[in-house]
Amino acid sequence: MKKILLIAVLFISSFTQAQQEAKVSITDALALKTLNVSYEYYTTERSSVGLSTLFNLEKKSADFRYNEEWMITPYFRHYFKNSNNWNYFGEIFLGVNGGENELTIEGSDIKKIEKYTDAALGLAVGAKYVSSGGFILDIYGGLGRNMFTSKSRSIVPRVGVNLGYRF
Repeated sequence: MKKILLIAVLFISSFTQAQQEAKVSITDALALKTLNVSYEYYTTERSSVGLSTLFNLEKKSADFRYNEEWMITPYFRHYFKNSNNWNYFGEIFLGVNGGENELTIEGSDIKKIEKYTDAALGLAVGAKYVSSGGFILDIYGGLGRNMFTSKSRSIVPRVGVNLGYRF
């Protein structure tokens, strides 16, 4: 029993010693009226895994609106430079997304709204600034391609400026 307890404590403490980040996208909130929150966990000094969630808060009748209603994006990042403040990274992501599309029925003027769920595989690049106090500025951009249904848009953007904190 003591061995199992010791192994459990060592396993849990290995996760608590790693760097973690919580971030929110300011560009999505200000420009697109969406809420995009991210969590990132460093597996090594130069790589991390993370999860972003996006919820669209804009009315469907708006002139300019993000296509997806929601998106959950697990990602993997590899950092190319390991400095104290600025780091550059490449990212691979899988954006599971859902929304509605307005379709016109062939041979008529009738429009039909269809809901969809799809997944986009994509790449992004970016830069991250980390202050000595742990505050983060994260800038990235990339594209993914939806793979499973023709109801969704084929291209999914992954663009943002995040503010957050490293703990």
